Amino acid sequence: MFPLSLDTEDLAHTTIGCAIEVHRNLGPGLLESTYQKCLKYELGKVGLLVEEEVLLPLKYKEIELEKAYRIDMIIENRLIIENKTVEKITDVHKAQLLTYLKLTENKLGLIINWKSKILKGNIKRVIL
Repeated sequence: MFPLSLDTEDLAHTTIGCAIEVHRNLGPGLLESTYQKCLKYELGKVGLLVEEEVLLPLKYKEIELEKAYRIDMIIENRLIIENKTVEKITDVHKAQLLTYLKLTENKLGLIINWKSKILKGNIKRVIL
């Protein structure tokens, strides 16, 4: 278990380590949802709070869209994870994560592209 004072950078580092562990065991080629469940398991083993499929509302003028967005994972209420199984992380993926960061007022997110032989070079940090 980690101390409550774990800062966001340490949280990101730990999350990346857990993601690499999952990828090392499973390899590429599976569904996003499979990697997400396994990552949640690894993060839970080290004592981190993980929320999955978090619905995010959006207020537009006088209306509120209750289920406007769905965030893949939020770790310890401050690190957003977007899981992808794509050929390449694009600017659209980064824009999506930036939107989530703005709407939640979080500062750091990670896009993890599981569709790669080596995971380490396929994790992108997005900072608000």
